[in-house]
Amino acid sequence: MKINKKIDTRKNLDIKSQFKTVDTGVKNGVFIFSSPLTVEQFAIKIGKAPSEILKYFFLKGKMMNLNAMLSEEEIGELCFEFNFDFEKRVAIDESNVLSHIKVDDDASTLKPRPPVVTIMGHVDHGKTTLLDYIRKAHVAKGEAGGITQHIGAYQIKYKDDKVTFIDTPGHAAFTEMRARGANITDIVVLVVAADDGIKPQTEEAIDHAKAAKVPIIVFINKMDKVGINPDKVMTQLSDKDLLAEEWGGSTITIKGSALTGDNVNKLLDAILAIAEMNEYKANPNRLAMGIVIESNIDKGFGPVATVLVKNGSLTKGDFIIAGSAFGRIRVMLDENLKEVLIAYPSQPVKITGLSEVPAAGEHFVVSTNEKDIKNLAEKIRLHKLTASRQMETLINNTEDGLKSFNVILKTDVHGSLEAIKGMLSKVSVEGTKLQIIRSAVGGITESDVQLAKASKAVIIGFNIKPIRATKEIADSQKVKILFYDIIYKLNEDIQNFLLGELDPIYEEQETGEAIIQQLWKHSDVGVIAGCLVQNGEMNRNDNVRVLRDGAVIINTKIASMKHIKEVVNKITAGMECGITLEKYNDVRVGDIIQTYKLIVKKRGN
Repeated sequence: MKINKKIDTRKNLDIKSQFKTVDTGVKNGVFIFSSPLTVEQFAIKIGKAPSEILKYFFLKGKMMNLNAMLSEEEIGELCFEFNFDFEKRVAIDESNVLSHIKVDDDASTLKPRPPVVTIMGHVDHGKTTLLDYIRKAHVAKGEAGGITQHIGAYQIKYKDDKVTFIDTPGHAAFTEMRARGANITDIVVLVVAADDGIKPQTEEAIDHAKAAKVPIIVFINKMDKVGINPDKVMTQLSDKDLLAEEWGGSTITIKGSALTGDNVNKLLDAILAIAEMNEYKANPNRLAMGIVIESNIDKGFGPVATVLVKNGSLTKGDFIIAGSAFGRIRVMLDENLKEVLIAYPSQPVKITGLSEVPAAGEHFVVSTNEKDIKNLAEKIRLHKLTASRQMETLINNTEDGLKSFNVILKTDVHGSLEAIKGMLSKVSVEGTKLQIIRSAVGGITESDVQLAKASKAVIIGFNIKPIRATKEIADSQKVKILFYDIIYKLNEDIQNFLLGELDPIYEEQETGEAIIQQLWKHSDVGVIAGCLVQNGEMNRNDNVRVLRDGAVIINTKIASMKHIKEVVNKITAGMECGITLEKYNDVRVGDIIQTYKLIVKKRGN
């Protein structure tokens, strides 16, 4: 019997056709290069003795050797010294092809797509409130209440049009994505509080948005509050070359309230007007390509990633590659955790079926050839490994004598990982060097502790805590583990560590740990967690955090604690108790409740 097999009519991309070589060297008085060069490699390419290069830097007070890696600025400086112009060209091969893919779709195949909007601004000016209001007001009835976790992005429907909103973890992560060529956004909405004005983070957001070269809409928020001064805000904006339309400029500025919803629809109208003017389009009838927005390891699904489709359409069962991660899509979910069979341009979805966790900002491509995808992913993985080893060798060769500060970085999500890596790369203290010898998403493991021991490294956990057994191994190996949930505090402490002040102002002292074994719902107090205290002593007034799969899901306080039916202020290992947490009910069986105290310490002790 003949079986009819559905034929995929979407246009496929020949990845190998995107490869491009660069013939490096001096041509017509121009030095052409495509990748980093050592002193020896540069000397050979321009036909000079390496000793001439070394002498040049020696006379400028720089001690170099043959294996020292030259920066682009140093290459330009040397070309000027030896009377060459210089030009950097990009060679495209397996290592970088995903971030340089270009397709020329026939105009007849292009269809309108929803605009992709990123909301930025100061931390307390209402970005999250605005996102929440838009989602609740414009997600289809019956769906908004079902959102149990965000996927880093979501779509709304407004006046029969769709708009995609990206919930970025911060300005640094936004820039990290752009640095990889991952331009995820079409429009930036800058949120500024009418009662507070422009703050350093607002200025940072403006710089990032301008660098992305996308339209900026300013939403002056909190107009419902007392003591507002929107004219002051508009004056500050004009000082940043964002002159409001009502003042004769070109920047769309809307005054409203994310809390009450006042003029939020006017903001959405402005977004649609810009989208109509710019005519954002894509070809839905080709295999998808796009950007990884966020990623993590899920207890039930394994590696998962939230991706944004930039062009083409993504379907369940597609073969996909994102960096060195590859696989066949098993499940595709929208922001309401409902299964999606096809995702179209500008649509964000969470996918499963990947071989590993891809980094935020990685480009993804779909292909019909599973074998080619596997081979390409393996070559990308090997390239990353080789590049990492080469860089480590070069650092060791060029920075002898400097005090080394090795770091193992573990975070809850990739957005935080990339943002912190970017921040740490800018930390500079004379006479020291900071090296991140391992960075990954997930809990702190025994392997991390062993590597830290061997390399004399400090482990940094951001919204991540180790299980008790791992903590005990770290203590026995005298490996320091530092925990943070605020990125700026982490930055401050690292600066102090490099200056030799190796102890933070506060040191955590864990007091107790309990595992949740049962849950009860009570109409008056909320969810009661039936717990078994496994270690230490839990006190009613201690600080509390809840861990799930090694990641911190909430920092809070104990609202009440009972043993049998009596209210208690303290409970010890081996005892059972019922615990309710302040303003938090979303606990699960298997979660760990840890209590701890902050012990004040003087720096340098």
